[in-house]
Amino acid sequence: MKKTHLPSVFAPRPLALALALAMLPLAHAAETEVPTDTNEPVVDKDEAGKVKEVTVTAERRREKAKDVPTSISTLGGEKLDVLASGGQDVRFLSGRVPSLNIESSFGRAFPRFYIRGYGNTDFRLNASQPVSLVYDDVVQENPILKGFPVFDLQQIEVLRGPQGTLFGRNSPAGVVKFDSVKPGKDREGYVNLSWGTDNTSSAEAAYNLPLSDTVAMRFSALVQHRDDWVDNTVAKSPSQHLEGYNDRAGRVQLLFKPDSTFSGLFNVHGRKLDGTARLFRANIIKKGTNDLVDGFDIDKVSIDGANEQNLTNTGASARLNWDFGSWGLSSITGYEHLDTYSRGDVDGGYGAVFAPPSGPGFIPFPSETADAVPKLKQWTQEFRIESKNKGPFNWQTGVYYFDEDYTIESFSYNSLGAGEQTEYQRSRQTNKAWAWFGSVNYALTPELKLRSGLRYTHDKKDFAVEQYSNVNGSTLQGPLSASPSANKVSGDVSGTYALTPDINLFSRLATGFRGASVQPASAFGQQSVAKPETSTSFEVGIKADLFDRRAKLSLSAYRFEVKDQQLTGVGGGNNVVRLLNAEKSVGQGLEMDLQAYVTPNLLLTMGGSYNHTEIKDPSLEVAGCGSGCTITNPIDAATGLVKINGNPLPQAPKWIGNFTLRYGIPTSDGGEYFVYTDWAYRSKVNFFLYESVEYTGKSLLEGGVRAGYKWDNGNYELALYGRNITNRQQVTGAIDFNNLTGFVNEPRMWGVQFKAVF
Repeated sequence: MKKTHLPSVFAPRPLALALALAMLPLAHAAETEVPTDTNEPVVDKDEAGKVKEVTVTAERRREKAKDVPTSISTLGGEKLDVLASGGQDVRFLSGRVPSLNIESSFGRAFPRFYIRGYGNTDFRLNASQPVSLVYDDVVQENPILKGFPVFDLQQIEVLRGPQGTLFGRNSPAGVVKFDSVKPGKDREGYVNLSWGTDNTSSAEAAYNLPLSDTVAMRFSALVQHRDDWVDNTVAKSPSQHLEGYNDRAGRVQLLFKPDSTFSGLFNVHGRKLDGTARLFRANIIKKGTNDLVDGFDIDKVSIDGANEQNLTNTGASARLNWDFGSWGLSSITGYEHLDTYSRGDVDGGYGAVFAPPSGPGFIPFPSETADAVPKLKQWTQEFRIESKNKGPFNWQTGVYYFDEDYTIESFSYNSLGAGEQTEYQRSRQTNKAWAWFGSVNYALTPELKLRSGLRYTHDKKDFAVEQYSNVNGSTLQGPLSASPSANKVSGDVSGTYALTPDINLFSRLATGFRGASVQPASAFGQQSVAKPETSTSFEVGIKADLFDRRAKLSLSAYRFEVKDQQLTGVGGGNNVVRLLNAEKSVGQGLEMDLQAYVTPNLLLTMGGSYNHTEIKDPSLEVAGCGSGCTITNPIDAATGLVKINGNPLPQAPKWIGNFTLRYGIPTSDGGEYFVYTDWAYRSKVNFFLYESVEYTGKSLLEGGVRAGYKWDNGNYELALYGRNITNRQQVTGAIDFNNLTGFVNEPRMWGVQFKAVF
């Protein structure tokens, strides 16, 4: 059982406290008037017992979510604060809206997103994903960039299905869109502090500072810390204590709005992470089952290799808007820079059968590796022109440019020989793409509104292995470079019909595109290239405000088909990692979002999805596990490979559900006692392309609770919270290598939190 270490008093770490206190003097600055950014999502003012009307920018215009003809979920406000309690990284969003799953084999640094079961399990640092992440209107293409912390956000939007018309990069499965709180006209801010189990502390703070009647700034910062809480039983290992981290991020925004015809929003942000890479644990899966082995202790590990992770990410953006009356011009410029290194003991144990002692369990040979991106630069530029007609017809059009250049390094080390480096490989990838896009909106009648759009994309990658060395003198075999390119037209056609003023029906047909990918040659296999993939999706749905806005309901049904889907085959007796194209994969399902005030003080939210995915390629075969797992798929007698036709996509749960309940008890002096509980469920998943007993993740249900008191009209809040309160422990991912190595979910956490708004 996990040992629980609770603080005796509420005393955040000095760094976190200093950050919060540093923000307080700004509260004395003079208040002036600055108009807010016109692109900022807004919600209606609070009305007791009524669900807020949320606006989104899913189609690059601000409009009510109910009027957008696509399946959308949003997160913001108190719900976002609750879910992020306790130093959580972006993976806390997994399962919190229908059809969204997020997992990682890198820990906090490399999240992999899946929408409707459609994603990519590739763990290479130059992997692409079919779910695009857009942070403050700038796409974050590299998977390391997608892990930027969640803080001081106005709203998160999850846009399902292909979004290949108006968004810049690789979005055939959908888009997860983050919008920061923008500088505004009022002098205000907040400090949010928490401390809990394993000395986990978090300090989040923001302050909005109007400088004049035309200029405002907003400062936002986050500091998260956790002590190492896993002890290594191998005394001579270079890493004795693990699973701690220090994660720091900040953002400064400046809004310049001299008049109603122009606004400029400038953003500088950065992140610094130091901590533990994902902790792999040898032979923790009981043979012939997907259970943890008897006596599993989450507080202990036995490895002889080093484990460390560090990451530095800086970036900036400029969003300029001109209003010319009947039309407007927007320019969005983005820059990102990244430097990261992650090292871990891949075999998850110590020693080897030929170099005893060894364990836990069977360790045929040691493996200790690291991956790094010493330099990444990403530039993006978008120009967009949109009409602002008051009549039934509107349009927008623009161009988009993407330029990415980075170096990848891979290292191997000898755990049995004091950790000396035995292998090194350096590769470089550049990716240049440009696109033209356009869309039109037409109100055929006051009730029936139609939309359509097209995007032409040119995408080119250049990849090359620049250096390779091995202490054994071996060389890489086969091609060491590739330059795939593609041109593709994608688009969508959709419509909304207002059945009543409160109920909209919608339908949408859309296509998406993802460029080619390259897997470098390695000591375990030759270079592989996956050609571009395309997707087509059709969905229908209903969005409704019910019972005089005391409830809000969204229902959708969809079916998609992916041609030439890029998949990653891993493992096997030769530990081969290679890219594949499936002839076709399909998915279909249902989604539901509900928010309702059962009483004026009792708020219920529910979400759920059914996602059925299937690989359709009778000729597609992959190597089976090299770790003694029990494969349940047919095996080709001639090739010895596993047939995966008919399998679900990996990390694609068939069922996802979430539930929250908040009850408040107002007091006569304007305060409120409250209790909040949240639960998320996903059904079982396959970790890999083939199906096996051991590498099937069990269904997972995790719950949280939060109870506290608000006073001074909600400006102050003190609460106790718990995450994974049932302390559910299970395998959530695995390494198909030389033993039944896996990694597990986060343990239970208790803590206390204080928030002040000023």
